[in-house]
Amino acid sequence: MQLKTIAFFIAITLAVSPLHAQQPALIAKKDTIRDAGNVKNVANVMGKGNVAGAVTDPSRGYAHVPLAGEKSYFGEKNDFVNDFVRKYLELHYNSLTIVQGRSASPFTIIDDELKRRHMPKELKYLAVIESALNNNAVSPVGAVGPWQFMAPTAMNMGLSVTRRHDERRDLNKSTVAAAKYLEILYSQLNDWLLVIAAYNSGPTPVFNAIERTGSHNFWDIKEYLPRETQGHVLAFIATASIFENMSKFISLGSLPVDFKFGKEEDIILAVVKGGPGKPGAVVTPYKKAPYSDEELKNMCIVRITEPVQLDLLAQEINADKRLLARWNADYDMFVYKTYPTPFYNLRLPKDKMDDFLKKKDVITKRSKEMYSANK
Repeated sequence: MQLKTIAFFIAITLAVSPLHAQQPALIAKKDTIRDAGNVKNVANVMGKGNVAGAVTDPSRGYAHVPLAGEKSYFGEKNDFVNDFVRKYLELHYNSLTIVQGRSASPFTIIDDELKRRHMPKELKYLAVIESALNNNAVSPVGAVGPWQFMAPTAMNMGLSVTRRHDERRDLNKSTVAAAKYLEILYSQLNDWLLVIAAYNSGPTPVFNAIERTGSHNFWDIKEYLPRETQGHVLAFIATASIFENMSKFISLGSLPVDFKFGKEEDIILAVVKGGPGKPGAVVTPYKKAPYSDEELKNMCIVRITEPVQLDLLAQEINADKRLLARWNADYDMFVYKTYPTPFYNLRLPKDKMDDFLKKKDVITKRSKEMYSANK
């Protein structure tokens, strides 16, 4: 059975480009992901067999999907993940509210299929970041449906794709196909964050990063994945965490200052200031610290469409990098292409603007090279 699984997966890799290379509904990005199709390398990695402890029999169960606040899983990245989730909710609450309003029926269908396969229910949120649960979603590169399948992969997963009838738009059938594909990816990667990465970029970049680092931990290989894929995984963690543990705050667009990531009992206590059931209890939303009048007087804004390395920027214009980081607290969302617009309003000291404009092209070019070197 194991050999058949590996052979089937290699056959799929040979037959298709990455699953989609599209623009997820809740991740505003203008670039698309392309898998170079290094089939020989993928076959070599996979020919070594599953990673240690891989689960190929659903009856044995799957690892759970990690959510924000699980310090035992995220370790030193826990605070980073929690902060990312806060910012993600602030930036995407409009889209998340729309999805929340139309999610009951689609989630029931997806939940039933995942339950039938003994797969984690949190995987349904992958369809949220892929299409916002829109059955008719079409990406710029031709991915279609709620699960954003490219035609070759869809057909390999048993869907009919013709001009007259495209089953990628059928939530029931495409969910079965998506679950099947996720099972295959999990049988080789044994970690849901790696599976989400491979679903986005195709398996080749993930296996290349694993081979390069010798690690099967997402955080270890993260910097060697496309930035779009890094952002896709973080967006999945954020979306799953928000819907599972913070859904009551979606319409507010922010979390309470004293919100506790983690156990449900902590979450409940954070819903209202002073504890649940107390008279006059109010929700205190999370807001970024305001800039001082002096800072606003010395601040200017320039719109950029390509990310620059803040450390490099600080060095080139002789600016305080800690100040740049504080003034641009949500900048990492733009770097990972999970920002709601294709541009970013970069905040700089006024006296550094001329230097930035003179060196902008050089800084942007060098930044692009530095980002690419990590892939």
